[in-house]
Parts: sequence; C-alpha cells; structure tokens
Amino acid sequence: MSAAKYLESQVSAGGDSLDTGLARSDASADGYLRQQRRGGLGVPGLWLALSMVALGLLAVAAAIVSYSAQYRMVYATKRVVIPAALEAGIPDVAALIFAALGIALALHGRRALRPRALNVCAVATSVAMNLMAAGHGWRDLAIWAMPPIAYALASDTAIGVVRARTIARQRALNEALAEDGPTPLAMVGGLLLWMLRFGFAPTSTLAGLRRWVIEECPIAPGRRGSATAEVVEHAASSRRAAITSGSARSQPMPRRRAPTQPTKTERFLSLVNDRYGPLAQFPVANVSRVSTELAAEVALNVGAARTALRRQVLASRNGTAS
Repeated sequence: MSAAKYLESQVSAGGDSLDTGLARSDASADGYLRQQRRGGLGVPGLWLALSMVALGLLAVAAAIVSYSAQYRMVYATKRVVIPAALEAGIPDVAALIFAALGIALALHGRRALRPRALNVCAVATSVAMNLMAAGHGWRDLAIWAMPPIAYALASDTAIGVVRARTIARQRALNEALAEDGPTPLAMVGGLLLWMLRFGFAPTSTLAGLRRWVIEECPIAPGRRGSATAEVVEHAASSRRAAITSGSARSQPMPRRRAPTQPTKTERFLSLVNDRYGPLAQFPVANVSRVSTELAAEVALNVGAARTALRRQVLASRNGTAS
C-alpha cells in the first residue's frame, strides 16, 4: 500500500469516528431531554429523592429528641399537661412548614429566602429551648443542641439543591423561569445604599429620587387613560413654555441643547422590540429569559432590564406608554 492511500484511509477512519462520537453525544442529549419530558428521575433525581427521604427521617428524629426538652421547659412554667404538650411542638412544626414552603418555591426556581430564613428562626427557637433545658457543661449543650442544628443545615441545603436541579431542568428544556420578586435583603441593601449616597451627595440624590417618582407614576395612582395623560402633558408644556419665554427675555442668545442620547433602558427596549416584535404581543413568561439574554448587550443590569421590560409589556397591553 502506498503512503498516499494509507493516509487517505486514516483520514476517512478518523472522520467516521468523529461522526460516530457526535452522533452518540446528540443521542445522549436527546435521551436526556426525552427523559426530562417524561418526568424521569435519572441518577441525580434518584439521589435527590433518597436525600429527601433521609431528610424526612432526620426531621422526625430531631423533633422527637428535642420535643422532650421543650416539653419539660414549658411544663415547668405552666404546670398543665395538654397546653405544655401542644406548645412544645410548635417550633418543630413551624420549621417543618417553612421547609416545605421553601421546597415548593425552589421547585419553581425561586430562591425562597423568606421561608428559609423563617425555617432557621424556628430551629433557633428550638435550639434555645433545648439549651435552656440542658445541664451545665459543653457536653450537655452539644447533646441537646445537635439534633435541631443538624436538621436546619440539612433542610436548607436540600432547598438549595432542589432549586439548582429545577433551574438545570428548565434550562435544558428551554423553559422560562419564574421571576424572583424583590427580597427583603435586597430592599434593605438598596435603602442603605441610597442613604449612603444621600450622605455624600444630598442634592443630586433628591433630584434623582424626584425624577424616579415622576417616571414611575406619571399620572395619579389608579388613573388610566389618555385624557389624564394629555392634561399632565399640557400642563408640563405650559410650564416649559413659560420658563422658555422668561429665559428668552432675560437671555437674548440662549444656548442650544446638545442632542440627548437614548438611555440604556430605552436601547434595551428597542432591542427587544427589534428582535421579538411588538411588546404588546410579547409573552410575560419570557421576560426573565430575554432580559438575561439581551441586558449585557447594552450594559444594563439584569434586574433593571427585567423590571423595565415587564412594566413596558404590561403598559403596552393596557394601551398606555410608560
């Protein structure tokens, strides 16, 4: 066999193996998608199911162990059996309820910060009651506090794993994730940041706050319609005309204003309109996915893009412009 024929045979064999590898990868990906559409567990889902069963057993064991300490503490104060028995189980039942609510939100891809925080608070109440019932010394404290702490760590980790699996499944199926509302932590952080900026630049901060309020609420709350908007616009035009005429008399040579550039939000909304059509027909369920996809192209924050797009879509459907 000549060298040329030998090289040709090797190249053809390599091409066949590459095609075979690509076909196998496509088949495995299609199989995964078919399994997800059928609702199959798969290996990760099986491990998650086993961990949830173990979490249930751990919750029952921790509740039984910590219940005795809580009952002894409540009974020592009230000296009534039935109320003491009921009140002793309240922290463990509350923790179970908040953990179940957190898992329910995680199945929709939400962060579930509020149920998770309340779950930790309920467990902290149980831990505090156990510590009060414990004897002196680190050994007694560790024995009484260990069960509820172990449950808190396991339940919060399980909620995070459920959310991660939900997000992976929805991305594999190209489904839109449920939108996360503003969390209390984010609201507190925004308020602290605003107060810090107000301390450094009070004048510009108040001016920006005024512009934000006017843009968010151009007309009176609860009023919709073109008549009210026209009245507001006419009043604003009259004020601008009065200011312009007064400045014209005082300044014979007024300066020309430089043409304003479109804001990031305006460019983002224009980009969405160009790629996906009119916003009045845009599906609200796709707001989160499209915002994540296009916000980086105009250097806009994803959360701000999602809020602006959702507001504009709803306004377009109601026949008003924000």
